Amino acid sequence: MLPHDLPPWNTVYNTYAKWSKRGDFEVIHNALRDSVRQMECRANEPTAGIMDSQTAKGSVQSEGSGFDAAKKTKGRKRHIVIDTIGLLLVVLVTSGSMQDRDAARPLLERATSLHSNLKKIWADGGYRGDRVQEVAHRQGIDVEIVKRSDDMSGFVVLPRRWVVERTFGWLERCRLFSREYERTATSSKSGIFIAMSALMLRRLTGEAKGRFAEKSALG
Repeated sequence: MLPHDLPPWNTVYNTYAKWSKRGDFEVIHNALRDSVRQMECRANEPTAGIMDSQTAKGSVQSEGSGFDAAKKTKGRKRHIVIDTIGLLLVVLVTSGSMQDRDAARPLLERATSLHSNLKKIWADGGYRGDRVQEVAHRQGIDVEIVKRSDDMSGFVVLPRRWVVERTFGWLERCRLFSREYERTATSSKSGIFIAMSALMLRRLTGEAKGRFAEKSALG
């Protein structure tokens, strides 16, 4: 169903598959992220970030789906680490059954391997526990749990954590992320980098409007 002025579908798909497996979409995304950070008068390498996950309902063709007991949803989980203005640093797509504490290790290890200046990460209660703290200590990162008070009811904006929720909100404006339509986790991960690259390109060219154009007051 490609437009007639594009190459044959198999040429387009094979190129996409090659770039996806090779990690080219992440490389492109990271270069754009550095440009956006420079535009915001920030260093290329962040020193702090926020970590969180989102469960998306799987579709018939999606492989590796699992049941997230907390969300009562069968599908995949998108685990991300962002900087303090909401830009992606690390993405991990797993089965919905993977707990946040288990995903913390590969997330933190990749985050520190890519961003050596990263020293502080805020996270929610799903990352509480000795296992996460041990990994964080090994990687030289201070993981601070932003707790929700027991006397809070309904929707509450929590310090730092609202930034990562906003990033998920940016992604959800793309129809691709309303469910997990992609067959493989690799393709799903590439889609996230492509979507964020498109958002950053609009910001760099001055076409961004709405929430993405807003600056983080906590950044």
